[in-house]
Amino acid sequence: MRHLIAPSLTFFALTLGLLVGHARAQSNNDSAKTKNAGGAQTATGPRASDVVSVDSIIAAVYDVISGPAGRKRDWERMRSLFIPGARLMPTSPVRPAGTAPDAPLKGDEPYATNVLDVDGFIARSSKFLEEEGFFESETARRVETYGHIAQVWSTYDSRHKADDPRPFARGINSIQLMNDGARWWVVSIFWENESPRAPLPKKYLKSAR
Repeated sequence: MRHLIAPSLTFFALTLGLLVGHARAQSNNDSAKTKNAGGAQTATGPRASDVVSVDSIIAAVYDVISGPAGRKRDWERMRSLFIPGARLMPTSPVRPAGTAPDAPLKGDEPYATNVLDVDGFIARSSKFLEEEGFFESETARRVETYGHIAQVWSTYDSRHKADDPRPFARGINSIQLMNDGARWWVVSIFWENESPRAPLPKKYLKSAR
């Protein structure tokens, strides 16, 4: 980098002022990008209690998507939990082209993963969650941590009503988290529902930390 020598103190002061102003503007611009990127922190920021620990952010993820039919979910809260660029990735069997989406599965379909950003997940899921009612609960957990990252193997069950005697679905969420020194962020959630081809192993029905 070349160093330029200013011809006067006045020129130096003016240049320094411009540089400081540019740095502040860039900082504000970067902050705005962070807050407005898909799945990022909202303008008002996250609830402090949601992002203070691994336990709290996992609880917030389950809580924000759960609720009775007719209740709109707090999607701004949802966005505040996820780092910019975060992904949500359901893995499921692929029905043959032309097959009705609710047609019974034969059990030999290939599997595929659908990669969504946070807004894509909201667009895909909001109608179902808010019209049908949906309560998802964590039933067991396994956690691995190193430095500022954590991998959470979170077993879940899903019900249409909180007091339904049996879940209509079970499965495992593979959740990746990162702590930036100030808070926890969800980096990705990768999941699969239980099926006859992939029943939940007994070891994942109880927690291990």
